[in-house]
Amino acid sequence: MTDLLGHPDPQPEPGAGGYRVLARTYRPSTFAELIGQDALVRTLTNAIASGRLAHAFILTGVRGVGKTTTARILARALNCTGPDGSGGPTAEPCGVCDNCKAITGDRHVDVLEMDAASRTGIGDIREIIESVRYAPVMARNKIYIIDEVHMLSTAAFNGLLKTLEEPPPHVRFIFATTEIRKVPVTVLSRCQRFDLRRVDQPVLESHFTAIAAKEGMGVEAEAIAMIARAADGSVRDGLSLLDQAIALGDGTVRAAQVREMLGLADRSRILDVFAHAMAGEAVAALDVLADLHNAGAEPLAVLHDLLEVTHALTRAKLVPAALGDRAVPEEERKRTGTLVEGLSIPVLNRAWQMLLKGIDDVQTAPAPAAALEMVVIRLIHAAGLPTPGEAVRALEGGGYGGGAGTARPAAAPTAAGPGRPVGRAAEAAPPTPPSAPMAFAAPASAPVPTPVVAVAPAPAPVAAPASFEEMVALFARNGEPLLHAHLWSGVHPVRYEPGRLEIRMKPGVPGTVPSLVMQRLSEWTERRWVVSVSSAPGQPTLKEREHAEEEAAKAEAAKHPIVRAVLDAFPGATITAVHDLRTDAEGMAAGEPAADDDEADAEGAMPADEDEMDNGWRA
Repeated sequence: MTDLLGHPDPQPEPGAGGYRVLARTYRPSTFAELIGQDALVRTLTNAIASGRLAHAFILTGVRGVGKTTTARILARALNCTGPDGSGGPTAEPCGVCDNCKAITGDRHVDVLEMDAASRTGIGDIREIIESVRYAPVMARNKIYIIDEVHMLSTAAFNGLLKTLEEPPPHVRFIFATTEIRKVPVTVLSRCQRFDLRRVDQPVLESHFTAIAAKEGMGVEAEAIAMIARAADGSVRDGLSLLDQAIALGDGTVRAAQVREMLGLADRSRILDVFAHAMAGEAVAALDVLADLHNAGAEPLAVLHDLLEVTHALTRAKLVPAALGDRAVPEEERKRTGTLVEGLSIPVLNRAWQMLLKGIDDVQTAPAPAAALEMVVIRLIHAAGLPTPGEAVRALEGGGYGGGAGTARPAAAPTAAGPGRPVGRAAEAAPPTPPSAPMAFAAPASAPVPTPVVAVAPAPAPVAAPASFEEMVALFARNGEPLLHAHLWSGVHPVRYEPGRLEIRMKPGVPGTVPSLVMQRLSEWTERRWVVSVSSAPGQPTLKEREHAEEEAAKAEAAKHPIVRAVLDAFPGATITAVHDLRTDAEGMAAGEPAADDDEADAEGAMPADEDEMDNGWRA
């Protein structure tokens, strides 16, 4: 390839400048050599054959699946002239014409490749915009390949839009990215998109085996399976691992060497930690952790391995066929099968949650190794606790009874194995037989009483409130103060009718409020409610209405001559509240207490005449 100024990138010749890695030596040069991308190959082949080629393509997928390789093959296909120099675009480039050889040798002046990771600015895009006006020098099409296009700046994307939408007929753009979501939608809408999928593990195994044979290396099937699994769908990553395995071996790629190379040799030790923790064996688990630490294992890596073991066990519990994965060593498959028989899904799920929470602890702790030990100790302690279902059964009087596939937890997490006390007590106390049941409730001499749980009766169904105000008051009466507060001060009613509520929420109101309101109303009224969120302004909140009414009452009170005289006589005085005397009188007649004795005395001391009393209010 060349840079934007047309200078070829120096490439060492194989054998002359050094060893050429497998990922470059066996890079596909035709669509037929691409593996695992059948849909992409079929689409591009048909497009070339029918002449329905887009002016811009965007290729997306994880690293190492062939995005840049596909772009270069497409450049050859569009510019191939055939062995006699008179051919047109073809899905099977000849590889012998001048254009094919120049593109293969990365020295074609009309195939310009740019790395957007290092050239992100608008100035780099201006070079492209200026150069598209000129016709190709020797090829049929001028091809611009921009790798990792998502790293272009916003200004660079904006500068490219017009040219990308209406390029000259001789120009083709090919973009590649691993982060398609970071590419602006305005760019995506101007391109034909192709998603390159991860390559399946069996396909990778077959491909790596064939390459090893071409290199004259013998390989063990288990070794290739482990490399393909570690590649995680990336051909380039797998070839890099295969290259390393070949260099490590002595003519044969062996499973033991690959296991050691990939760091899988300590997998059995991770299984030891997990098994000891699930059995409540604190000393054994901590001893294995100490060995791993002394061997240089990072605490966070050990925690990630424990999470992977937990996931593998859970998956094997649900899908027993997973135990037959050939990428997993035989010894590990056997141990996994043994462990999974004594564990239940609730126990594994609890372990997963505790290990997941431990990641934050290990990352933020000043001593990660100590934090890892504390995580494992928590796991050991939890091994002696029942699951929620078992606890409910025990409280109901049935005692502890683990179901099928549920491990019997140890009596307590100990420092000397299951059923043994910790510290000096371990020297005097006899060991508990392994078959002893878990001590969950009271001692054996005292019978376990059946608890009596008082259940409050469910509230009787109520009629659907006739107004939004009545609906909000219903939440206060039924003991939902938090929802009542949100509805009173943070919700603008847009539309209300029994069974349907449309609201606009203020910033800060939790997004769960609509679903909770709908659930409570459906329970209380025994009818279906629909609560939706709208962008319409709606009416003021109840708090805003109350405040407006108070301000209006104060303004009206300030117009009364007596109140006006008091305000004039006491500069700086303000009206803080306005009471309706008739409402107060009705409330007292109904047996309600007076608002405040001091306030009543102060109000009673104010001069009042018959007119004031007739007006029905007092300031």
